[in-house]
Amino acid sequence: MHSRSLLLSLVANGASAFPWVASQPGVDSSLLRRQQPGSGAGSAANCPFNANHQPAAPVTDEYPYNNARNGVPGAGQGGILVPDPNDKAHQFTAPDYSTDIRGPCPGLNAAANHNFLSHDGVVTFNELVDAQQNVYNVGYDLAVLLAALGLTLADGDPISMKLSIGCDATSRTAAVPLLAGSQPGLDGHNKFEADSSLTRNDFFTHNGDDFSFNGTLFGYMQDTCQGNFNRENLSVYRKQRWTQSQAENENFYFGPLSLLLYGAASFLYELMPSGPDYNPDLPTISSFFGAQQNADGSFSFNQMEKIPDDWTTRLVPYSIPLVANEIFTMYNENPVPFGGNIGPGMYTNIDSLASSGGNFNLSSPQDVTCFLYQLSTERIPSALNAIITPTVDTLSLAASKLNPIFENLGCPIPLTKRDMAADWEAKMMAKEAEMAKA
Repeated sequence: MHSRSLLLSLVANGASAFPWVASQPGVDSSLLRRQQPGSGAGSAANCPFNANHQPAAPVTDEYPYNNARNGVPGAGQGGILVPDPNDKAHQFTAPDYSTDIRGPCPGLNAAANHNFLSHDGVVTFNELVDAQQNVYNVGYDLAVLLAALGLTLADGDPISMKLSIGCDATSRTAAVPLLAGSQPGLDGHNKFEADSSLTRNDFFTHNGDDFSFNGTLFGYMQDTCQGNFNRENLSVYRKQRWTQSQAENENFYFGPLSLLLYGAASFLYELMPSGPDYNPDLPTISSFFGAQQNADGSFSFNQMEKIPDDWTTRLVPYSIPLVANEIFTMYNENPVPFGGNIGPGMYTNIDSLASSGGNFNLSSPQDVTCFLYQLSTERIPSALNAIITPTVDTLSLAASKLNPIFENLGCPIPLTKRDMAADWEAKMMAKEAEMAKA
């Protein structure tokens, strides 16, 4: 498959093309399992702490939404009013930034602000799967994939199955914090949040703050989209952000995980618009992003990432094949080379990807689909930490969750991944039996 060979070439070339990574402060390239604590805005030292953690407010028989509970498939119905105005448990509650973690994803931040996720931002795998279905009508397959990517890319904990939607909350996400490596959350650089995102800064240009809303960037996005945040306009803006970051960030890296940026951009026009017209207009997008337009036309953050009033969900569940098609199409409308800066004005392509200047050689949306499986179940080089280091247990957990989904989508599942999933399931059965005896 193209996706398999492409991933291997990315791994090999990413490591050799960016040897400066290993010399970055705090990086130990010999550590393949445990990621070391970082520093800066998203580090554990700067992460809000809530001593009274409460889980997400569950859906009820009175207000079921898609009735997704405990990480299993929901009803997959669209056109649902979210939240119901009589559902007191899921009305907007502004975050307390001294205790509540918020991160680079406006959709997750809004879900936490409405208590579909734990309000303090320390969430579980099942909460993520349920909230995506109940709030946004994300298909079960894609909800599981995104939750698994959160655990693997953000180095969430495979035992507690918890992760942070923002900064490093290892003391709360790890089952045994003293034995765990750093679990940096979704703020982790070049993981879920990568250079050249829509409205967040690059890590190295803003002292590690790659998660805060940047009103200037939101204004640039609005200038390009002119109030219509559709695929065509966001594809243009994605290329503009690549060009800007490549010019301004001497450590700019646009590697394999950056493909996820196109999927995230599709959420603006696939998940955020409301019925009956489902237009990705400025008021709707501003509400989810917490963007407030000032008198001079600029934008600032109002600290209220919220679901708009009288908002209804998309009609058809947003599935893996659908998002793969959007990634494939959006990227190919305005392709950019994958690679990174190795010095001022010096950008190096990952040349073995294709003969077309480092552009991805994925020939169809199906290739993208299977490539997403590879991203979620293998270790990928990172520009900050020398390697993204999910443990074997974490990768085994991801394989156990994703193998049936991607096999049904026509992706080959290597025998090693089947063994990983089986080993994980056996380990969990043994653990449950041990707990039952106790």
